[in-house]
Amino acid sequence: QLQASGGGLVHTGGSLRLSCAGSLSIFRFKLMGWYRQAPGKQRERVASITGLGHTEYADSVKGRFTISRDNSANMVYLQMNNLKSEDTAVYYCNVVPSRTEYWGQGTQVTVSS
Repeated sequence: QLQASGGGLVHTGGSLRLSCAGSLSIFRFKLMGWYRQAPGKQRERVASITGLGHTEYADSVKGRFTISRDNSANMVYLQMNNLKSEDTAVYYCNVVPSRTEYWGQGTQVTVSS
C-alpha cells in the first residue's frame, strides 16, 4: 500500500503539504499520481508525475497544486496552496493508472470558509 499523510483542517486560502510513502517495488512504477474523493463524488486524479519529473494537473488545481517526488526516498509530495472549499476531500496516492492493491486509507483535507 501507499500511505498518504499531511492532511488537516485549514481555512480558505491556506496551504498544506501532503506526503506519500511506499515501497521500492511500488515506486519502480514511473508514473505516480495524487487522487482525491469528495463526499458523494467519484475519485478523481488531480496530479501526476513521471519518473523524470514531468507533471500534469487537473484543471481544477492547476496553478495551485504542485506534485513532486524523491525517488531515492520512495516519496511523492503534493503542495497545495490557495486551498478552496471544493478541495475538501480524502486524498490518496497511487500509481497511474491506479491499482486496487495500492490504495491506502488516504488523508483527509478539510477547507473551511
